[in-house]
Amino acid sequence: MAKDKLPQRTRETTPQARSSTSEIDAFVQKAASANPVGAGRLIFALDATMSRQPTWDRACQIQAAMFDAVSRVGKLAVQLVYFRGFGECRASKWVMSATSLAGLMTAIDCRGGHTQIGKVLSHAVKENAKAPVAALVFIGDAMEENVDALCAKAGEMGLKNLPAFMFHEGGDPVAGAAFREIARLSGGAYHQLTGTSPAELERLLRAVAVYASGGKEALRLSKANEAQLLLAQLRR
Repeated sequence: MAKDKLPQRTRETTPQARSSTSEIDAFVQKAASANPVGAGRLIFALDATMSRQPTWDRACQIQAAMFDAVSRVGKLAVQLVYFRGFGECRASKWVMSATSLAGLMTAIDCRGGHTQIGKVLSHAVKENAKAPVAALVFIGDAMEENVDALCAKAGEMGLKNLPAFMFHEGGDPVAGAAFREIARLSGGAYHQLTGTSPAELERLLRAVAVYASGGKEALRLSKANEAQLLLAQLRR
């Protein structure tokens, strides 16, 4: 896993119900009261292979928005991990602001290549051994690896209380089955994205960010449907 500065630069099922911005804001304020100085570490991993190019620019804007909630809950350090091309898998430094994350993400472009989810999971385990990582978020649309090997690594994450939140773009059934099992074994959650509502992904990411900062108790304070959807799947 390369870990250095990122190179310079040269897709959701229909939600069962919508959460309003006011509900999210109310949730965040309650969570702030419960955990005013909470701190957490979250690994944000992305499939940056060519199949994700059509939604990449939009995703960059949405994904950075999750910091809006955390800024009022507590400190959250995020590390960006991505894979693309021929064996390229990189990790950024840890950052603590939406501006920094946006800057890192806009430095990445998509390139052809196979998935490297196994490297992402292994990296998360290694980082967790250095200092606790509250969660891994992964967004991707494909899985081209040995699923049993991925599940073994996910099981290791589960033993170490490191849940994976697997967000699935598109409708590939192979990827969907693998992502569900990774989420289950790690104690995390799975959600399929259709690409029809960017706001859904933003709300889901905000919920994960608050979980990383305040744990399940913070999620329990939320009336937002996305937060409850994730909470229902979490084992811990």
